Amino acid sequence: MSMNLITKTTSFAKEIWKDYLNSDCVAIDATVGNGNDTLFLAQNCKFVYGFDIQKEAIDNTKDLLKNHGLDNFELFERSHSEMDECINEKADLIVFNLGYLPDGIKSVTTRTDTTIKAVEKSLRLLRKDGLLSIMIYWGHEEGKHEREALLEYARSLDSKVFHSVYINTINQKNNPPEILLITRKID
Repeated sequence: MSMNLITKTTSFAKEIWKDYLNSDCVAIDATVGNGNDTLFLAQNCKFVYGFDIQKEAIDNTKDLLKNHGLDNFELFERSHSEMDECINEKADLIVFNLGYLPDGIKSVTTRTDTTIKAVEKSLRLLRKDGLLSIMIYWGHEEGKHEREALLEYARSLDSKVFHSVYINTINQKNNPPEILLITRKID
């Protein structure tokens, strides 16, 4: 029996990502965390760039990728809002997993101001027909502000250029993660 995809939001997101990944594509993990998304991307694309402001996250991710024999990545201990200073090629898939580092310091979270800047820069780096995927964890105070700002931003995008989709779990308690997807329709 196969896994029920809609009960685990991260697995559901990865199923969507698969349609944007191939051996020739470039991906960006804007928030590497412990490296699980980065590993998935590196195993399924030509090259992946990763960002995180926490040295622990970068070190954990680098170790994870190397332990899987991968070298098709470059990691930056920098804010995702600075990605355009590090990358000068278009990406097929850009992923964000917002919130805080699992098992890390919960007071160090993604922030609304830098996340919105990073999303703006992501959309400029996104190739036509590419996908921006944002996993929104909003069970903490900053996450609630971040969620509202992201949804407002996505609603304001030019519908001739972008298509936005918002997926939430409507009958679960404790602010379950939500997914915001944005694709570029034209260059």
